[in-house]
Amino acid sequence: MSTPRPAADIMVTRLVTLGPDVPVIEGIARLLKSNITGAPVHDSTRSFLGVFSEKCCLNVLSLAVDHADEVHSSAPQCRARDFMARKLLTLRPNMDVFDAIGLLLKNRISGAPVVDEAGKFLGVFSEKTSMKVVIESAYAQLPTAEVGAFMNDDPHRTIDEQTDLPTIVHLFLSTPYRRLVVLRGNRAVGQISRRDALRAGFPLLGKLAASEQEAAAIPADHRDSLADCPTTAPLAAFMDRNARTVDEDMDLVSLANIFLQTNYRRLPVLRDRRLVGQISRRDLLKAAHQMMAVAPSTRESNLLYLSSLTPREEAPIA
Repeated sequence: MSTPRPAADIMVTRLVTLGPDVPVIEGIARLLKSNITGAPVHDSTRSFLGVFSEKCCLNVLSLAVDHADEVHSSAPQCRARDFMARKLLTLRPNMDVFDAIGLLLKNRISGAPVVDEAGKFLGVFSEKTSMKVVIESAYAQLPTAEVGAFMNDDPHRTIDEQTDLPTIVHLFLSTPYRRLVVLRGNRAVGQISRRDALRAGFPLLGKLAASEQEAAAIPADHRDSLADCPTTAPLAAFMDRNARTVDEDMDLVSLANIFLQTNYRRLPVLRDRRLVGQISRRDLLKAAHQMMAVAPSTRESNLLYLSSLTPREEAPIA
């Protein structure tokens, strides 16, 4: 097998980044505005400090929700039906995995429900499960090319329309999933991503941040428990300081293995501890899909050589 392409060939260098002293609510707003799932944090010399991700944001939202419940115990709850995405791209279990990956990339989504002909929910095919496709394809050992063999059918990633926001936030924090499928009976009627939950909870964060700023002007011995929800704290207090990083020489198959074996969706690329780029699951799939999405008659031989991927234009962070 030829030497697989290194991270330097597929990494993205135009990044949205954050400083450690940015107020956490501003960091969350930046991710939502940029429509991204996380951003590297570095200092003024670009020395890498950590990653501020959607999961970090959900920790903040969890504190905010708990605090709001204490202060306003009778406040109406936001439920799944109120903010779920109702227009879904669905896949069939017998669909070709390479075509399914192409649909995820084309629609800029990281996963989709898999349903049978009657519309019954079977599982989810995602960027993460696609990593197994990439790895097995690299050695031409793909047991089948159907979506059903690679989907995730964990029942804990489903909820119903009445599930409230605090429960949804807890599920995202206690599971590795980035989306929860909303079921009515056994049929998928919606989907909620981590980003959807953050958007639904962001108004609450804004209200608490404003209250915190007002409380800061009050003498310490007269303040209430607003400090228990530090939405104006620097994001360094919530960022992932132990985020996995890679160097520019790591090959594509090794990167796919990391994405498959861990919950990371992006890997900062460092040179001498300084941030030089980033590779997301989507970046890797874009590179691999150029080679995988070929005619069936030539697919098997081409899959042996991940290094045969042609260079791509640098894409904005996704």
